[in-house]
Amino acid sequence: MSAALRAQPHVLVAADAAAAAQAAARLWVDTVKNALAARGVFHVALAGGSTPREVHRAVTGQPDLDFAWHRTHVYWGDERAVPPHDPRSNYKMAEETLLDGVPLMASQVHRMPADAEDLDAAARAYAATLVAALAPQPHAAPILDLIWLGLGTDGHTASLFPGSPALHVRDRWVQAVTDAPFDPPRRLTLTLPVLCAARRVAVIATGREKADIARTVLEGDYAPDRLPMQAVRPAPGRLIWIMDDAAAEKLTRTARARA
Repeated sequence: MSAALRAQPHVLVAADAAAAAQAAARLWVDTVKNALAARGVFHVALAGGSTPREVHRAVTGQPDLDFAWHRTHVYWGDERAVPPHDPRSNYKMAEETLLDGVPLMASQVHRMPADAEDLDAAARAYAATLVAALAPQPHAAPILDLIWLGLGTDGHTASLFPGSPALHVRDRWVQAVTDAPFDPPRRLTLTLPVLCAARRVAVIATGREKADIARTVLEGDYAPDRLPMQAVRPAPGRLIWIMDDAAAEKLTRTARARA
């Protein structure tokens, strides 16, 4: 399938990483308001890695969210198989940059138990948590209000890597990964059916090192097994990319707006 035939994301471009983080925080606020008006609760899955740090800090500074934290539930898109206070833990990063700065109760924070010895059992347990709160009907994928994703320079997102069998999972909502090409190789990840079911998916890509892969994913041939980010295809209007000028500098055919 050519790039022209794929549903196109809404691409917002900011001057730099700090401005992109502020744009992301505004998107969080807008999504919260919509979710609370429609359903009275907001469910968000966080991204891992280093990119979300500035986003989290920008979110904690949003006064418009003061009324919403007691109705917010936090999940993760993926997690490394390390203890929750290991420096490599996505949970630890979020704890330092977001969770410690907002009034969330422990019952509102749903950590992925990727440090469990039995990863398959941990995947089933986390899927059950999602289903209990978010599945609209039996056997349907859980629907999160907002999922944040990062973009790897190899085209991966969450812990869905090029060539991984996890890219073809359609009957599970959380998948154990044992052969990730980065340390640590063992992880848990949300699967594509969950990513594509979300009401909004927001991709954060900043820095010049993301320019080549952003152009390849957004404007190159459709090859989702090689470029897993291309496989994240929620309903039209639900996929938003937030970039800075450096990450967007090689785009030539992608419609974009200033953030």
